[in-house]
Amino acid sequence: MSGRGTGRHVARKRFGQHFLTDGSVIRRIVDAIAPQPQDTLIEIGPGLGALTFPLLDRMPRMHAIEIDRDIVARLRGKFPEARLQVHQTDVLDFDFSGLGTDLRLVGNLPYNISTPILFHLAAHARVMRDGHFMLQKEVVERMAAAPGGSEYGRLTVMLRYRFGIDNLFEVGPEAFDPPPKVRSAVVRVWPLNPLPFPADDEALFAQLVTRAFTQRRKTLRNAVGPYLSPTELEAIGIDPGARPETLGVDQWVRAANAVSKRASA
Repeated sequence: MSGRGTGRHVARKRFGQHFLTDGSVIRRIVDAIAPQPQDTLIEIGPGLGALTFPLLDRMPRMHAIEIDRDIVARLRGKFPEARLQVHQTDVLDFDFSGLGTDLRLVGNLPYNISTPILFHLAAHARVMRDGHFMLQKEVVERMAAAPGGSEYGRLTVMLRYRFGIDNLFEVGPEAFDPPPKVRSAVVRVWPLNPLPFPADDEALFAQLVTRAFTQRRKTLRNAVGPYLSPTELEAIGIDPGARPETLGVDQWVRAANAVSKRASA
């Protein structure tokens, strides 16, 4: 993200860098976060500080995760470590649990790896309070989709299993430098605690959902055939002739738990 730094940093395509420059959008994001001085706030991909500066105007200290060494050097030159602790690493390798158990995350996530990042964050949901992220609009629509539509898929099910999701507002390409070729959106997520539909075996649940949505044009009798027979699906109230995108999170958990119970019987 861009900000009040001096000198020009050329965005690096391999890092998916698009620096936010629109002041009104920045204010809307900061207001949505509503940071408090006591919060443990972690910014993913701070870039040139478009959010970092106004966030630090409201709180005494925060963390940032940044992979670009030139940006890391710039940020460390702007702020002492007592105010901004910059972790130079790939966010996909970062263990958030080392920073506490009530974390608030924020970031303009690189669009080219946004899905892996979201799954990585889901694995750390137990230590999160909430997250506010800028993402490609299409990704946010998939995150917040209801069953039955074309946007509803594996990403939807796996994130809505663990998070509440609120699509806050859209952002046009002109708000960035360089402008991306897509529209963006800001989303708020928060861990569901307790989980409304807990899976007995979360790894099995993930496997079942992944298999089904890699064959989403098939009916469930074919898409999840190796896991559940048509008779077993009917026994738990699921139509074997339905397609994967028509099942809610609760139904996917019910299916996975049926497989788990049979395996442990």
